Amino acid sequence: MSARDRLAFPLDYPSLDEARRGAERVVASAGVLKIGLELFVKEGPAAVRLGEQLGAAIFLDLKLHDIPETVERAVASAVGLGVRYLTVHAGGGPRMLEGAAKRVEREGSTLRLLAVTVLTSLDDADLRTVGVNDGTSAQALRLAKLAVSSGVSGLVCSAAEVRELRQALGPDVVLVTPGIRPADANKSDDQKRVGTPSSAIRDGSSVLVVGRPIRDATDPSLAARRILDEIAAASAG
Repeated sequence: MSARDRLAFPLDYPSLDEARRGAERVVASAGVLKIGLELFVKEGPAAVRLGEQLGAAIFLDLKLHDIPETVERAVASAVGLGVRYLTVHAGGGPRMLEGAAKRVEREGSTLRLLAVTVLTSLDDADLRTVGVNDGTSAQALRLAKLAVSSGVSGLVCSAAEVRELRQALGPDVVLVTPGIRPADANKSDDQKRVGTPSSAIRDGSSVLVVGRPIRDATDPSLAARRILDEIAAASAG
């Protein structure tokens, strides 16, 4: 993967026009455009077409979590849209994960499923409120192993878990890491388990998701370029 292919920029904008303008500023450095619930619910497949129009891969971040048949059909629809990455929740269980993975195979697609382990907005105290007492790291590893054993070869995990998951799962699993913040960035947002671009790459992350530090910068294009350079340097080192 090139350094550009390892940087994903979330199109967290309320309209397609704003998303297009935001993407155009950074797509020279960010080769993956992430489309989440806000934009997809508003604009639908038109948002996905931005990838083809701007020369970037699309990461459709819908975090599917439903009965197996419903998720399997949604996966088939995503294959039809031509996206590169699609998220499902590892907590959906083995039947859901296996069904999703097998549907990708039947479609003959290169789409990469990414199983979300523990959201980066959660910490150990949050997990305890829903009955998970082992902590975020143990839960992320447990769900990661479940997903991989169910045929899903990509995962979403925080920078706090990426080293352990890489060591446990080997070199072939794609690890996508949100909550990435440059060392000098403002960390007062809803992400609780964060890391820097360099540390995440060194720890084994495949793709970094960087949103606010780029989107909210005075010069988003320059901010994206600096993060791209950091990714390239860490990958080479």
